[in-house]
Amino acid sequence: MTMESIAGPISTEVQVLTKNRTTGNIKAGAIDFMAGSLGGVALVYVGQPLDTVKVKMQTFPSMYKGMVNCFLRTLRADGIARGLYAGTIPAVVANVAENSVLFAAYGGCQKGIAHLYGVQSVKDLSFFGNACAGFLAAFFSSLTLCPTELIKCKLQAMREVEQTQTAAGKSTRPRVGPWHLTRQILREQGVRGLFTGLSSTIAREMPGYFFFFGGYEATRELLAAKGQSRDDIGWQKTMVAGAVGGAMLWVVIFPADVVKSRIQVQNLKMPALTVFKDIARQEGISALYNGLTPTLIRTIPATATLFLTVEYTKKFMYNYF
Repeated sequence: MTMESIAGPISTEVQVLTKNRTTGNIKAGAIDFMAGSLGGVALVYVGQPLDTVKVKMQTFPSMYKGMVNCFLRTLRADGIARGLYAGTIPAVVANVAENSVLFAAYGGCQKGIAHLYGVQSVKDLSFFGNACAGFLAAFFSSLTLCPTELIKCKLQAMREVEQTQTAAGKSTRPRVGPWHLTRQILREQGVRGLFTGLSSTIAREMPGYFFFFGGYEATRELLAAKGQSRDDIGWQKTMVAGAVGGAMLWVVIFPADVVKSRIQVQNLKMPALTVFKDIARQEGISALYNGLTPTLIRTIPATATLFLTVEYTKKFMYNYF
């Protein structure tokens, strides 16, 4: 038997293995992308009313006495659709864009971290390894999140902006929808205007998702019975783990989120660190946590729903495709 005859089958086998691995990676990436998209939609519709309250309290803290006051005044003034669910369309776009890219990038980063640590499968990664993958994945999702989050925040606080401008004797523009507002920003500021607050978004997202995925995976490990995989803990425990991950994310990132909301809604041109210092000096450290209560109340069911949707969508798609 010649070397050529041996090399031929080996070469063919390597090509088949490489092709199968590539196909498997594409399939896994597509499933992660789809699962993240559906999870993003579910998260918005569960949590949008309290997200609106959060944005209003962050950007105009002196207007409201607290969460309940803000909720009721918004409901009375603008109703459910135009008030509590203001900015829902860009919020859905933002969360679908963010979570589809986030979970697709997270899956890829998990593979990279597993390779770096010499781990055979991403299922064997520790919660710290998953946290590092989340940290890296958040950079990519920030690029898709920033423009849509900008539109969402502006729509949510549009009435408060009008009141502030009227009090200052400035003329106010008629209220507009998400597409008109997007065109308006592009016309006046160009594409760069849609990325107002990008640095503060990245500063918020990367450390936030370290704790988000780290907290989620650590809780799944703690809730798994002896000898049980964390993927098989059931939907109730999956929701608990998602709620823990979401709560950890917001407690860690909230000051950065306040800064981001101020920059985007009030169209500030100062660096994020300058805005942070100004808020702390002029309004006190507590202002950096204004709106945290509705955020935590919102994030428990919303993030629980997000992870439940993502995990069970992935299981369904892996089983049937």
